Amino acid sequence: MFEKFNFDLIHRERNDVTPLVVMMCGVAGTGKTTFSQLLEKEGFVRLSIDEEIWATNGRWGIDFPLDKFEEYRKDAERKLRNRLIKLIHDKQQVVIDFSFWGRVRRNQYKKLIEDSGGKWKLIYLKVHPNDYVDDLSYVTNVLMQIRSLFQKNF
Repeated sequence: MFEKFNFDLIHRERNDVTPLVVMMCGVAGTGKTTFSQLLEKEGFVRLSIDEEIWATNGRWGIDFPLDKFEEYRKDAERKLRNRLIKLIHDKQQVVIDFSFWGRVRRNQYKKLIEDSGGKWKLIYLKVHPNDYVDDLSYVTNVLMQIRSLFQKNF
């Protein structure tokens, strides 16, 4: 999936003095988690808001009602922001497995990273719609989004 990506662009930024924080950006199903897991295998600490929610509260619609999702998301993000600051202070390389769609949120994280002594790199994953045809994770994500819209509107 990432055969064409030049990982040297990331590895050149790594050093022991200023920790690198890679921020993932892309729509559901583009491979943000897969990419961040590859970096995790290279020694980066991976922070995932989804996995924090699942570990703490379970899956929405199964273990907790949808109306609790935003509360749990905010709590998970607060925990991960605090952990991010500690990791930067400990000179750890980090990959943040969030979607970072909103510019305001991206800028808040960039400032937090810089203020904590780190540097950031934004990786935007764009996938052509034709690449989704056989991608089961994409289909699953679309179905979850449709379910969410249905539950909110009916």
